[in-house]
Amino acid sequence: MEHAIRSKDLTRSFGKITVVHGLNLQVRPGAITAFLGPNGAGKTTTISLLLGLIKATSGSCEVLGLPPGHPLALAQIGALVESPSLYDHLTGMENLEITRLMRDHPKVELDRVLKLVNLTGDANRPVREYSLGMRQRLGMALALMGQPSLLILDEPTNGLDPAGIQDMRELIRGLPKETGASVFLSSHLLAEVEQVAGDLVVIHKGRLRYQGPMEQLGAADQADLILRVGNTALAQSILETEGYRCREVEDRIWVRAQAAEAPRVAACLVGGGCDLYELTPRKANLEARFLALLEEA
Repeated sequence: MEHAIRSKDLTRSFGKITVVHGLNLQVRPGAITAFLGPNGAGKTTTISLLLGLIKATSGSCEVLGLPPGHPLALAQIGALVESPSLYDHLTGMENLEITRLMRDHPKVELDRVLKLVNLTGDANRPVREYSLGMRQRLGMALALMGQPSLLILDEPTNGLDPAGIQDMRELIRGLPKETGASVFLSSHLLAEVEQVAGDLVVIHKGRLRYQGPMEQLGAADQADLILRVGNTALAQSILETEGYRCREVEDRIWVRAQAAEAPRVAACLVGGGCDLYELTPRKANLEARFLALLEEA
């Protein structure tokens, strides 16, 4: 299978308002792909289109090589959309058993998914006694029933405390290796996404802004050079004359330049009579690169 998710000119309008504009997605199998965008970007609408919950106004998409909502596709998809729907008066095991019976999965699935989400020891406790993190992990266990080929996760760490976020992060990170599933992860926690995902899809105002490997987002503009100099005003004047963008941050000068340009930056400063005490490349984090992409849009 070439793509876990693929779309062509996927568009969805509500009345006169177009929420998703001509998306052309290509999500590779076996990877964790983060689906990013600010509030109102069209992420939830896109996920609803992929799951067949709503129909496209125009264009098309395929999930696991099949149209969205196709019974064979749905049978291979696990989904966790924000908070899972659980029966609080039943145990974790009983919640799983209901899903197992409805989908006609073998009983061995219960132990398998409980072990994956580290809930084996709490399986017989009522769900009303579960912490929020345990409830989210039980929701993940429900999504993993039947060994799906694709997991669609919408804000799986929503509302969790730092310990719960760390547990969910470790769980998601190991899913492709342990289950073979592709993971399509929507989240607004960029620091978490940066630690688990290899690929990115970024949309803004319903339009595709970037898709591809995470490390290539903003690759031409990823590094800042952080300088400590004897005269910040003189340093800024020299660098701006040479065409560099720079700003003063506390007692340092931040220069928007690639790390490979460090020797030239240093030569410009020293040649211009500015004392240079320190020069350190700093790779911009995902949040900085993400915000820069939105500013361009």
